[in-house]
Formats: sequence, C-alpha cells, structure tokens
Amino acid sequence: MIRSATPGDVPAVHAMIRELAAYERALEHAKASEEQLREALFGEHPAAFALIAESDEMTPDGGRAEREPVGFALWFRNFSTWTGTHGVYLEDLYVRPHARRAGHGRALLATLAKICTDRGYERFEWSVLDWNEPSIAFYKSLDAEPLNEWTVHRMSGEPLQTLAALAQSDENPNRAISLSI
Repeated sequence: MIRSATPGDVPAVHAMIRELAAYERALEHAKASEEQLREALFGEHPAAFALIAESDEMTPDGGRAEREPVGFALWFRNFSTWTGTHGVYLEDLYVRPHARRAGHGRALLATLAKICTDRGYERFEWSVLDWNEPSIAFYKSLDAEPLNEWTVHRMSGEPLQTLAALAQSDENPNRAISLSI
C-alpha cells in the first residue's frame, strides 16, 4: 500500500534515508536530523513531500499484520522553462532489502507518475548512481530514459561559500543589492 507520509513517519523515513546513504557508500554525508526532515516535509512551507510504502503481510493465523513502512519516495516540484510546467524530481527512492521484489518500488514510482499526470506536469526525473546496476535495470524495465548527455553538478562547502561571497563583494559591479526570494 502506498500513502502520503505523516509527521509520525518521520523517524522511519529518517532511518531509511540513513540506510540508503549506507547503501550508496555515503553515510557520513547523511547529516539531516529528524527535526530538519519534519520541518522540510510538514513545516509552514514544505520544501518536499514523501510517500510511504507499507507492508501488507498476513499473520500466521490469517489475520492482517500491523503495517510497517518498508520504503519511501521523497520528492519535490521542479520547473521546466522549456515546457512551461512543473515536474516532479525524485530525490530518494528506497525499499528495505527484506521488502524488495514485492512491487513497492514500482508502486511508489507509479504513484508519482500519477501525481504528474493528474497535475499536468510533463516531466518526472531523478538521478541514479552509475554503479547502481540493479536500480538502472529496474528503471529501464519501466522505459525510463537515461539522459546520458547531461552531467549533474554540485557545489557545497567552501566553494559554495566563496561564490556566495561574490554576490555581496564591493569588487563585483553587478552584486546583488537585495534579494527577495
């Protein structure tokens, strides 16, 4: 079952983000706290949204087991100047190892595709590590198109601070006087 995340899901989403970071060999970079995640997802001005995949298991006596979060998709709206429409950018998709191959990943992606089509968004995009062959194969099975001609760039830390300082520098004749974003 796929549903929208609630504030009560923040601990589980936070834990799965850390599991994903460990899988991606970058756990030391996963620094977001539960409180930051709660604010980003449920604050006054949400910056992102999340879907939860829940297990749908039966108890040994044939009853329904308590549903537990087994995966998540964290996404935000982006915008295409070429199409003039918003889109969905999938930041993270993760299904816990014990719940893989049960359709949770496909269901999360299908739900995001439905959000796109229902809202008139023309693009649904994400990035995948080039060594993550299982995920690449999964995305190809859905006819997702790799954009090999595009390279993601990132700036953080000292380079980000250095560039930001140029916006306020007296040496910059085009410096930003005031920003009201």
